[in-house]
Amino acid sequence: MISRHHVRIEVDGSSFGADDGAMTEVGQELLTEFQRALGTAVPSPPVTLSDGGSLRSVFAVSDLAQSSVAAAGASLASLVALGTGGDPPDVTVDRDLASAWFRASIRPQGWDLPSAWDSVAGNYATDDGWVRLHTNAPHHRAAAMGVLGVPEGRAAVAAAVGSWSAEELETAVVAAGGAAAAMRSLDDWKRHPQGRAVADEPLVHMDRTSAADGPEAHFGLGDQPLDGLRVLDLTRVLAGPVATRLLAGWGAEVLRIDPPDWDEPAITPEVTLGKRCARLDLRMSEGRDRFLELLRSADVLVHGYRSGALDRLDLGDDVRDDVRPGLIDVSLDAYGWTGPWAGRRGFDSLIQMSSGIADAGRRAVGEERPVPLPVQALDHATGYLLAASAVTGLALRQAGGAGSRWRTSLARMAGVLIGAGILSEPGEAGDEPASPRPGDVLEQTSWGEARRIGPPLVVDGAPLHWSLPARTLGSDQARWQDR
Repeated sequence: MISRHHVRIEVDGSSFGADDGAMTEVGQELLTEFQRALGTAVPSPPVTLSDGGSLRSVFAVSDLAQSSVAAAGASLASLVALGTGGDPPDVTVDRDLASAWFRASIRPQGWDLPSAWDSVAGNYATDDGWVRLHTNAPHHRAAAMGVLGVPEGRAAVAAAVGSWSAEELETAVVAAGGAAAAMRSLDDWKRHPQGRAVADEPLVHMDRTSAADGPEAHFGLGDQPLDGLRVLDLTRVLAGPVATRLLAGWGAEVLRIDPPDWDEPAITPEVTLGKRCARLDLRMSEGRDRFLELLRSADVLVHGYRSGALDRLDLGDDVRDDVRPGLIDVSLDAYGWTGPWAGRRGFDSLIQMSSGIADAGRRAVGEERPVPLPVQALDHATGYLLAASAVTGLALRQAGGAGSRWRTSLARMAGVLIGAGILSEPGEAGDEPASPRPGDVLEQTSWGEARRIGPPLVVDGAPLHWSLPARTLGSDQARWQDR
């Protein structure tokens, strides 16, 4: 049973609850950082962070999990208060469950999830260090194999990688259209031009955009706070889908759009909860026209395309603003929005290598190989911050009528985690949530029955509930449901 011993602090007039102990002090500080980054002017609610264990890491991963979930919950509570004119409802985040959702929320019953990694992806020793190859996508795998000039297979890849320097191989694979990252130290990243650029970026960048050209559709009139809200989801692995999954849990209609040939079988059961999933080819005029038609009646757009990619599809900022005045436009990038690597292909595991996290992990525990975080924490934390940005944008639009554009990056989130400091020893893992547990549900997914563990977040009076089970990509038509 979780014990709860709480203290209260005041930060800029806002009340936050936290548990005693050094670990939760870090979570408390991270929550404050997230709240300040969002810059909301609406009242912040009381937030309670419960006791619990920690994911085993020399970084404060469970604090990051709990505080990022709390930031999203606090944003929702503030939006609720704006709509009711009353005080914001209390927010509570269960530390063990927040950590568990950062690992996986779904427990298949009688079937298995595919491996998260293909047969080539992983860390390899070079002649002067380590490099990580991210080869889950076929075109990324082909790029890496083309540079190395060997057939697919770990032994052949390892032998070929061993003759390269880490940075030279990283550069070659990226230039070929692949995804790779050399392992750097924390100090190396601080000195690197991209590391310096990201450090100078705000955690969340927001611009006001145009006001809606007519009355906004009402949402939140049903049992859930975002009932009636329309969210167009152009995101893939993993932060963006985490964000839109949370919005769906608060009642939003989320329509995910994928290219005709895209799949991510290992995580689709995890992140399509509560969503409809359709396919459009945005490179073709028919797909682009259909997307613009959907966008005209969307309230929120969440996208994770690399910098400039939507411009090349004739879907840049000006086009989106013109098609949908008042839109809440939320996006992320991997390596940041400025600097020489702005727009570089990247994933959580690569950012951990580039930013010094994997190197600091191995040094702290005396290992030779890179020691990454126990979960894709940068992705998940960024996802909850994206959800918080979307909800804060809705609050601003409710208060003043204008749309807004929000953006952040995985690399900037890595800076947040690094800034929280390295622990003197790895945290001890909390208990895996047992079954049955209050809040767990059995879900009839496209793959079979699964147990979905209870959500880590409680906003009083605004329950998280997903009306649709997880489903395969492309299961639905590219259209909104009737309001």
